[in-house]
Amino acid sequence: MSSSPSRSTSPEGPFQDRSQSQTIGDATSPPRGEDLEPFEDEEDFLGEGLSIAGEEDDEEGEDLMGDGMERDYRPMPELDRYDADALDDDEYSELSVGDRLAAERDMRRRDREAGLGRRGDDDLIYDESDEDEAPARKRRMAEKAATGILEDEEMIEAIDNLEDTKGHSIKEWVSLIGPRKEIENRFRNFLRNEVNVKGQYIYKDKIRRMCEENHSSFEVEYRHLAAKEHALAFFLPEAPLEMLQIFDEVAKELVLSIYPTYERVTNEIHIRISELPLIEELRTFRKIHLNQLVRTTGVVTATSGVLPQLSIIKYDCNKCGYILGPFTQSQDSEVKPGSCPECQSAGPFMVNMEQTVYRNYQKITLQESPGRVPAGRIPRSKDCILLADLCDRCKPGDEVDITGIYTDNYDGALNTDNGFPVFATVILVNHLIVKDNQHIVQSLTDEDIKIIQKLAQDHNIGERIIKSIGPSIYGHKYIKTGLALALFGGESKNPGEKHKVRGDINVLLCGDPGTAKSQFLKFVEKVAPRAIFTTGQGASAVGLTAYVKRNPVNREWTLEAGALVLADRGVCLIDEFDKMNDQDRTSIHEAMEQQSISISKAGIVTSLQARCSVIAAANPIGGRYDPSMTFSENVNLSEPIMSRFDILCVVRDEVDPVKDNQLAQFVIDSHIRHHPNSDIRESEQETPNNIEIIPQETLKKYIVYAKQNIHPKLHNMDQDKISKMYSQLRQESMTTGSLPITVRHIESIIRMSEAHAKMHLREYVNEDDVNMAIRMMLESFIETQKYSVMQSMKRTFSKYLSFKKDTTELLHYILEEMLKDQYFYQRHVKGPNVTTIEIHEKDFLDKAKQVNVFDLRSFYESDMFKQKHFTYDSKNRLIIQTLSTAVSG
Repeated sequence: MSSSPSRSTSPEGPFQDRSQSQTIGDATSPPRGEDLEPFEDEEDFLGEGLSIAGEEDDEEGEDLMGDGMERDYRPMPELDRYDADALDDDEYSELSVGDRLAAERDMRRRDREAGLGRRGDDDLIYDESDEDEAPARKRRMAEKAATGILEDEEMIEAIDNLEDTKGHSIKEWVSLIGPRKEIENRFRNFLRNEVNVKGQYIYKDKIRRMCEENHSSFEVEYRHLAAKEHALAFFLPEAPLEMLQIFDEVAKELVLSIYPTYERVTNEIHIRISELPLIEELRTFRKIHLNQLVRTTGVVTATSGVLPQLSIIKYDCNKCGYILGPFTQSQDSEVKPGSCPECQSAGPFMVNMEQTVYRNYQKITLQESPGRVPAGRIPRSKDCILLADLCDRCKPGDEVDITGIYTDNYDGALNTDNGFPVFATVILVNHLIVKDNQHIVQSLTDEDIKIIQKLAQDHNIGERIIKSIGPSIYGHKYIKTGLALALFGGESKNPGEKHKVRGDINVLLCGDPGTAKSQFLKFVEKVAPRAIFTTGQGASAVGLTAYVKRNPVNREWTLEAGALVLADRGVCLIDEFDKMNDQDRTSIHEAMEQQSISISKAGIVTSLQARCSVIAAANPIGGRYDPSMTFSENVNLSEPIMSRFDILCVVRDEVDPVKDNQLAQFVIDSHIRHHPNSDIRESEQETPNNIEIIPQETLKKYIVYAKQNIHPKLHNMDQDKISKMYSQLRQESMTTGSLPITVRHIESIIRMSEAHAKMHLREYVNEDDVNMAIRMMLESFIETQKYSVMQSMKRTFSKYLSFKKDTTELLHYILEEMLKDQYFYQRHVKGPNVTTIEIHEKDFLDKAKQVNVFDLRSFYESDMFKQKHFTYDSKNRLIIQTLSTAVSG
């Protein structure tokens, strides 16, 4: 219905101002029904030559604000009423307030869709062409935008070409409200819609994982951003501070839209930019890198404590008690209020401790990696600042990969020294990875876990893992088994926090030179989740454990970690173990058994954790291992340190024509296969018995998953078998006078059985795991004996040694031993030209029965029997091997 009051009953219309009825005279009113243009002043509405109240002023017009202004608003009952004929009450019903607001919203939306109504209702009386009002309107809009007050988001037009900065610098451009809104929208869509090749949402999954672990940041890979939103990837390195602030706001908004109550966990969500393509060296940073996003690597040499830093600060006025703020603190300068808005005093002001917001702050010193320093140069260092959840991510000695903003920082000491303004530079860290392969734990995707669990279902997974340890090294299955058990490790126990029993397995490799001992250590370094490699000749006692040094800046004593401490929860690899001094070697006794390092120097009394496996390689005295002597006579190691090794591996370089031919053929094939121009693919090379090798990356993830998630328990274990075997082993040790057997060996059996169960991802240790551990322990003990004692001990413990060995391999081993003896006999009788060797089946069967094998038919039909160039003469019941065929093949 019409709601406009009218003071006229004339047919001209329902409303007519009474000033017109009194003063217009013979002027004609505009025709009814015509649209009036927006007017700027009274003359547009009244027409030229017309005046109000009969007063004409050709020069300035009528003064509407004169003394008689109130007379225009005096009550006139005869005119202050509606014209009943002009009302249309019958056509419309009354609107409620809510219906009217809804109708107005619909009309505004219709006008926006039609391209109308871009300006607010208050601005319709002004035209943009007006020279005075248009700048004022623009100024009001700019003020509203600056304060974040926007009446209508539609007033910001979409920016299609975001790269066109219209003459602004990138830093200025991304700070403007229009580009900022466009960046927010694009990044929001990127996080919502980015999928991988399998159609899974990448960042929705990362947000879910972040919230499950109650973290406050997640990674965005730069290559993903560059592939989908190249404009954002272009702006990010040039204006990182502004762009990361926008990214963090969008991320927080997105997280809260999915998990509305997550703000109780953290007030801030941070975006961490990973995989920045260009890695700079610390010594190459120059002026061009200032205020840029950079990536560099180095070694952490010092860390400060975690301190609270002012983030948003409020002040109290001491005179009137008014609370000033909040003020957002910048990284390089302190923001202080000028005067109190309440009492206009200039201070003093005190920090309001309760309402001030803090954040974690830590400073670390990053130094160039030793391998990257040019010859003859001193390594350079740079201070890096860690904020929020990045604090305490690294410790001294860690090699880290850092992505951050390279910025300047005023340092008065530098100006005093140099005599002119010089700025120090720091890196505000955005993303940090410690290069100990621990970050692979977080990178295990659901697809990786499915692959690992599928691998564990293979009944032959143990053999596959052992074959995958050093696949380019021929033979040495026993050593590979020991290294596999050490990589998985057992379970540490600490009942009642009183008596700690280690779970890590220590391995010692000892033998002739040229038997790939160092190659095994290098392979473990690449596969283990965390590994520190060192050599006995280049390591001292303090270098392996820990040392105390004085800080040159504040003259305080600080503690620096050695190799065993840095390898905490990992593997410490020591090559040339026999080259260490006895004093240095004694220092690691505590670390190998108690897995801690006690320090009592320069007023610092403390204990450091060294929960790691020690895998060492040593050469025997004189260079070659003498089988006629015991292990302790061959190696210059004390009994206390030998008893701390769970597995002792003796590697002998024996002359065997058949094995030598196979080894040479394996080495040649390996070189051919790995030649850059080779046409032979890796998958075409099959291992014996068709055991498929696990890829190195998959094996690394498998080990990480098993160590993190599988904790096997001892359940229904055959205790009598272990106690009986231990008793027999003690008797043999006393008889032979060789390696001493102690209670540590029982613990070693339990550790190895747990590691074998962990290798199969089993929750409980079963009989197979115990039998495998007993076999490993016995082989370790027997291999260290004299050659004369070794054969009798093998017969004594044959029932343990034969467990879980493939009968094909066992029979092949027996047959090869018989062929070797027959070969030397034939060579002595007939001379060097021996081409064939024959073994009677009856003799071979007698040997097989000693290891509980009574049927040889499956062995004759096996692939190994044919591959080793054996033939079976069923008529004469002979086993024949042709040496010429073996050599040529």
